[in-house]
Amino acid sequence: MKILLTGRNGQVGYELERALAPLGEVIALDRARLDLSDPTAIQHVVRDARPEVIVNAAAYTAVDRAESEPALAGAVNAVAPGVFAEEARRCGALLVHYSTDYVFDGEKQTPYVEDDAASPINAYGKTKLEGERAIQASGCRSLILRTSWVYGPRGHNFLKTVLRLARERSELRMVDDQIGAPTSSAAIALATVEMLGRTGPEGLFHMTASGETSWRGFAEAIVARNHLQVRVVGIASQEYPTPARRPRNSLLDNGKLKSAYGLTLGSWEHQLDEVVAQVHQ
Repeated sequence: MKILLTGRNGQVGYELERALAPLGEVIALDRARLDLSDPTAIQHVVRDARPEVIVNAAAYTAVDRAESEPALAGAVNAVAPGVFAEEARRCGALLVHYSTDYVFDGEKQTPYVEDDAASPINAYGKTKLEGERAIQASGCRSLILRTSWVYGPRGHNFLKTVLRLARERSELRMVDDQIGAPTSSAAIALATVEMLGRTGPEGLFHMTASGETSWRGFAEAIVARNHLQVRVVGIASQEYPTPARRPRNSLLDNGKLKSAYGLTLGSWEHQLDEVVAQVHQ
């Protein structure tokens, strides 16, 4: 199997390059080798590679900056997936694409299922939803995988930020009225490979860790597992204003993934244990 992977230096892409290797030849590209804001470049790369599977793990993920750079965020998150989809349909490849809990407004009281109406409240979420819809409209074979609160031992993420701040301060103020399921990049990569190795339907799936916590709860767990002497204080969202609004409820229901593929990603606490162990290696 020939697999074209984008975003090799990103959190999920880094894990995917290693996890996908047993399935066949992996052509892994970073931003220097493929600029996702250039549709013509995407066409050339896909046509030259002629892959059987395209895994698009690259994205514009600077949620706050997307408010002031909507055109660039749209080029990468909305237009590029559509180009990949057209090229996948042209060559008969399967397109695997990652999306986000931010396609929802967070007002629902229970975890979101795939069929719930999307209503993003920030520019990042809007561009990711446009990317989903472009893929679906193309008619290509696809797996669109929505995940949430992604972190890992590499890159810029909440875990790394908490570890840095905990060494600089005696108290951390963390938002306590937004809930979600922190999901490790390694768990996402391994689950993706499992899906590719099993027979199941294509389409849209939620793929997150099980359980739930707030940003404050996540920070407390990070602090405890790293034996750091710092106090974590919960605050309301309005006490920490950001350019982009965040959904209050980021929980995604993973029942469809379990019933279709027999897959669960395990608890967020277990994933955190594994990531912390990696950080300390």
